Amino acid sequence: MEQYAFASTLLKAENVSLNIGGNQILKDVNVEIKDIIRPGYKMGQVVGFLGPSGIGKTKLFEVLAGLLEPTSGKVTINNPAIPVKAGLVGVVQQNYPLFNHRTVYGNLDVAAKKTCKDAAERKKKIDDILNRFKLSDKGTLYPAQLSGGQKQRVAIAQQLLCSENFLLLDEPFSGLDPLMVEEVGNMLSEIAHSNELITIIIVSHDIVSTASIADTLWLMGRDRDAKGNIIPGSKIKHTYNLIDKGLAWQKDIDTKPEFLDFVREVKGMFSSL
Repeated sequence: MEQYAFASTLLKAENVSLNIGGNQILKDVNVEIKDIIRPGYKMGQVVGFLGPSGIGKTKLFEVLAGLLEPTSGKVTINNPAIPVKAGLVGVVQQNYPLFNHRTVYGNLDVAAKKTCKDAAERKKKIDDILNRFKLSDKGTLYPAQLSGGQKQRVAIAQQLLCSENFLLLDEPFSGLDPLMVEEVGNMLSEIAHSNELITIIIVSHDIVSTASIADTLWLMGRDRDAKGNIIPGSKIKHTYNLIDKGLAWQKDIDTKPEFLDFVREVKGMFSSL
């Protein structure tokens, strides 16, 4: 088994409930992400967040990102803990919203200005991230001149410049061909492991691609009464520690029988959620 330890809490949701228009969307959601220490490695955290359509994943995503205020409960980030609010957490939506009238460099400069006022320091940060994301030759191009994969990389780079340590991604594998899915997975792993405190939360329907790069999986669902009727309000029903299962931090893990068995197990859970 891998040697590792949990350290300080980086994100915590406590008794989060959400009611919209009289409908209970979330009920008593409790989750916690802790810094993972792995001897000899620089490690970030990658949490995959799964569940059937209509279960409330997007709403919980928005609450965790500070974009939506819960009806009750709270979400805090960092150590010492502070309440999450919009702008503290990088959010990459499915359509990669970029300023079409600005170049790639211009888009990143707008983001960098939120945390860095010095122009020279900002340029260094932008040049570094362009290089890291293999976009050094794209800085003068406009979004319309980029491929879908390149737009996604710019959007992720943009949010990292804003928030530094937290990144939430909504369906990052959606609509991509198999080679691009693999490239995005590799890129997210590389980002996560570039900084001890980086935390990436992925909301996705793609169980295989998400589980193959995650160290933790959250499975969202609803409780049922004694007669099997659904009780309104979703919560995290299952948390899987993929490190202890021997299914984390391995190249080509998605080809191994034990990983495929686990994926089948998770898929089988969906009908009861």
